[in-house]
Amino acid sequence: MHALTPEQYQRLRRLAEAWTATHLRESKSLPQFNPLLAADALCFQCYRLPEHGEQLVGALVTPVSLWLVMLPDRADAPRPEVGERCMLTLPSGRYPMEAVALGDEVVCWRLVLLDDLTDVASRQDASRLAQRLMERVMTREAAASSPPEPQE
Repeated sequence: MHALTPEQYQRLRRLAEAWTATHLRESKSLPQFNPLLAADALCFQCYRLPEHGEQLVGALVTPVSLWLVMLPDRADAPRPEVGERCMLTLPSGRYPMEAVALGDEVVCWRLVLLDDLTDVASRQDASRLAQRLMERVMTREAAASSPPEPQE
């Protein structure tokens, strides 16, 4: 595993900013909104997929949910069509992903893994949760137990 480039970190920052610009206002009215959290792209790493090429795979924590996210590692890579579906194969199993738009600039693949983070006490706790989740989905031993159940 190699370190991400400054450009890739920039893409991840834009991903979190795009979620905030697109969803924060409406999310504040949801019962599962956690005001202690903010959108943050965490634990991303480059992952080569035969059907999609180089991708950044990681977690997007928001004030309402935690997503497994995949997006092209370069800004000039082809973007998926919104609503398109694919299967992301990771060491722990296969995950159904859907392409979603976050504003006009960002399109990513996502799977909502947790749709209620009200019991998460801080951004640090959210970061630890994302780290544990990504360790689980990126580890082959996790395949012996069932992968996290997607929530919609």
